[in-house]
Amino acid sequence: MLSDRSYMRDDYPRQTTSALTWVLCATLAGAVVQWTIGRLSSSGNFFEQLMALTPFGLAHGRVWTLLSYAFLHDGLLHLFFNCLGLYFIGREVAPLLGFSRFLQFYAASAVLGAIVWSATHWFGGGTMLMGASACVAAMFIFFACVYPEREITFLLFLILPVTLRPKVMAWALVGFDLLGFAFSELPGGKFDTNIAHSAHLGGMLAGWLYFRFVYARHGADGFSSSPAIELPTWLRRRKSAVGPESSAPKFRVDLGGKAPTPDLRAEVDRILDKINSQGFGALTEQEKRLLDDAKDMLSRR
Repeated sequence: MLSDRSYMRDDYPRQTTSALTWVLCATLAGAVVQWTIGRLSSSGNFFEQLMALTPFGLAHGRVWTLLSYAFLHDGLLHLFFNCLGLYFIGREVAPLLGFSRFLQFYAASAVLGAIVWSATHWFGGGTMLMGASACVAAMFIFFACVYPEREITFLLFLILPVTLRPKVMAWALVGFDLLGFAFSELPGGKFDTNIAHSAHLGGMLAGWLYFRFVYARHGADGFSSSPAIELPTWLRRRKSAVGPESSAPKFRVDLGGKAPTPDLRAEVDRILDKINSQGFGALTEQEKRLLDDAKDMLSRR
């Protein structure tokens, strides 16, 4: 019976800490350690030199800095705005990917941002990269790909309320960083914005690639939500030969009935298989409600 399964009982182990919470805590902890050592050390911040990304460090084998730089920050404002972006965008993206995939996506975004930045500044001498901006940029591009038309209201300069669609904001950010990359970071650039535009662009590329080649290909079966942007017809998977209807089972919830319908049983079996393969945290709210409804129906029998 459904109620006999361990993850359908009220005492099943619950995931109490989200991946986003772990990322935020690690980011704050990294900044605290960085600044504490910087204040206590009179001969330079060795922690910063060890963990921040530099072409010199990469050339001498410090490959971990391709990821560790994202947990260091150059000042309180830098940390504040990155954490703000991580929280507001991450709380939309993390439920779409689930615990492990969100951490993988975050790490991949940091690494690709670091690679693009390192390629740009390989001959830049003492240039140093710190901050989670590439990861924030990646999450926003991914969010814009999934929800391109959702209206977002935010405070411009923390004062003026502005409402825009994510796809418009995404193109604006890409344009801004492309201009900054061309006129600030490339050799011969006339302006020094002191912004790592190349790392942002690398993060944006990671967000788009993850959506395009991972998320969109898996769809609702591989993640906890399906994308709002469909693949071109010539890239979509061929339907199974079992019949003309979609392979995703349709279901009806009839709370007034005395037993689950066959369609509901099939959908419950699909959800249970998903729990076995990906964990309970990968379920959508609709799937969780469906399991609760099915459990209630079975308990009344």
